[in-house]
Amino acid sequence: MTLFVQPRPEEDGDIVSRLAGLGARYDAAPHFPVESLRALRNAGHHRRFAPSACGGDVFADPQIRAAQMARALREVGRGDLSVGRLYEGHVNALQLFDWYATPAQLEWLTSALNAGAWFGVWATEPQPGVRLEPGDPPALSGQKMFASGAGGLDYALVTAAVDGAERRLVIVSADDPSRADVSGWRVRGMRASVSGRYSLEDVPANPEMLLGAAGDYDCDPRFTAGAWRFCAVQLGGIEALVIEVRQSMRDLARGDPLQRARFAEAVVATRSAGFWVEEAARRFAADDEDAVSIARLTRGVVEQAGFTVMEAAARILGTRSAFDGERADKIIRDLSLYLRQAGPDHARDEAAKALLDRDIWRGNDLLW
Repeated sequence: MTLFVQPRPEEDGDIVSRLAGLGARYDAAPHFPVESLRALRNAGHHRRFAPSACGGDVFADPQIRAAQMARALREVGRGDLSVGRLYEGHVNALQLFDWYATPAQLEWLTSALNAGAWFGVWATEPQPGVRLEPGDPPALSGQKMFASGAGGLDYALVTAAVDGAERRLVIVSADDPSRADVSGWRVRGMRASVSGRYSLEDVPANPEMLLGAAGDYDCDPRFTAGAWRFCAVQLGGIEALVIEVRQSMRDLARGDPLQRARFAEAVVATRSAGFWVEEAARRFAADDEDAVSIARLTRGVVEQAGFTVMEAAARILGTRSAFDGERADKIIRDLSLYLRQAGPDHARDEAAKALLDRDIWRGNDLLW
């Protein structure tokens, strides 16, 4: 029996349609999607997965929490992948607070969420990287790159190197336009994610803004296995493309057995990816010893499903799939970029090596 919750169109349709409509506008004139995040907040997504002490939903079973989180991430991804990327970062940040925050930090987080604050997690950086420099008070140096929501989000959790220790998380303001540089974010897809650079030079890093201990952020299985979250968002975009293809198929294509076969292949690939995302979320919630390997394989499965569905869309819809203003075109452009997560071949190889060293049977149960 599965705990994975399938979306119900009568519940999800309004927010998906709202995000899709706004997403088309933000794609045509790219800037931070304020209205889309407001729509998410109005739909109850803003603090739902916050720590319970901060007003988040209480889930007695971590499996149910993971299933509900996967559903929400897929739903937002079906509406707009750029907003899905921002929302996944917000959810990730809330989980990190849940795991590592002090009571005083949870009290601060409650106030921030009450004010409608949105969070991100920024880890990617150009050399020489972000450092936590000693001083009174300590301060940061360096900048982040591919920082989704730079200058638009309220706060970000950033990784910073510390002399003699592993890197750690620092809570920083993320809404200073003078520190943000999104001029280089000139991309075909994911435009509204505004993933630019953000300078952290001389940003104070008072002790109360240090989240957790050194090394907490990079600790597995949470770090690597957490990839299932962005896979869920990507899956939502793939589902949206399948829906768009079905709705846009002309009678001629519906009457062609080759086109029907392509559509069936797209549906199978999407549904198969859904099973993998479900399993990756389940293993993550259970702290399963194979959670990291399953998440790594899930990345590849979702990526391949995206390729399959994008190819089917191009062949079934023809040139319509590439016309500016067509929803299929936007989804394809967004997916083409969002699926470019770093090191997919390396991730799959690491999973293979780990699973080759494992006995796949436990009693009468297949482990993977």
